[in-house]
Order: sequence, then structure tokens, then C-alpha cells
Amino acid sequence: MLTTANFLQYTQWSGIATLLFAALTVFAFILKWGIRFRLVGTTGFMLVLTSGLFALSIVPLSRTVIPGAAHYTLVYDNGSTQAVIATSPQITPTQLDATLRQAVSNLFSSGRSGTRQEDKLTVRARTIIHPELGASVPVYLGEAKRSLVSRENSAIAIEIYTEKFAQLPKPTA
Repeated sequence: MLTTANFLQYTQWSGIATLLFAALTVFAFILKWGIRFRLVGTTGFMLVLTSGLFALSIVPLSRTVIPGAAHYTLVYDNGSTQAVIATSPQITPTQLDATLRQAVSNLFSSGRSGTRQEDKLTVRARTIIHPELGASVPVYLGEAKRSLVSRENSAIAIEIYTEKFAQLPKPTA
């Protein structure tokens, strides 16, 4: 995965290329070359590209990795206060706890908007079971809540629905 240090290096190279195109553009205007206006567009594009790379070098792109977390897929996100993740039916309560902590941490964003009544991000975990042929039933296994106000010092409240784990199929050896 690309890091902010990689993007900073790409920004430097793109900045050098932008300066070279700008110098070439000035040179083309002095000599009245036919491609001088195309070079203006190329220089402008390089400015936009360099600015974008610089922005990516500032913002951290890392995800939280919590040991013991299982793979999950985001299946619903209203962009505000609610999200739902899907997990495997073979997940254990310990893995679910770690997975919910990882998901609620990764889905936190200062751009999410809460309301006065609901200022917490709620991530619910579910899996799909097939009790009979042709039937699929979603089973909600737990949920995690954290504040939308602050990333630091935000307690994460985890609730695991242990009674729902009895409905899951037993792993075969």
C-alpha cells in the first residue's frame, strides 16, 4: 500500500516536471512555437496533478489493524451515523469483538455528520445463514458505537449478541 512518504516523493518529481513544463512553455512563447498553447494546458494539468499528490502526502492513508480481527465487507453505510458489515458465519465472539473495533475505527471520519439526538457512529455486524435450501436469513451478531465528535479519547462500546451465535452453523472438522 502506498504511504504518505511515497506520495511526498511523487510530489517532488511531479513538481520538478511541472517546473520543466513551465520553463518550456515560456521558451515556446518567446520563440512563438505552434504548440505553445498546448504546453500551457500541459503545464496546468501538471499543476493540478502535483497539487493532488501533495494533498495525498499530507493525509494519512493507513487503516487500523487490530490483531485477531476477521475479514469483513462493508455492506451498508449511510455516510452519517450507521454502517453494517458482513462477516463469515464461522466467526467467533472474540474475533467479532476485534473485527468491530477495527471496523468502527476504520469507518470513523470527521466528515460524518451526527445529530443532537444521535452523535455516535454505529457499526453493526451481520452474517447470512441458510437454514434450508433456497432460504437466506441475516443474523446480526453485534454492534459497536463510538463518538463522531473526537477520534482521540473516544470510548468504543461493543455489544456482542452471544445468543445469536447459537444459530450459526457448527464448523466441520
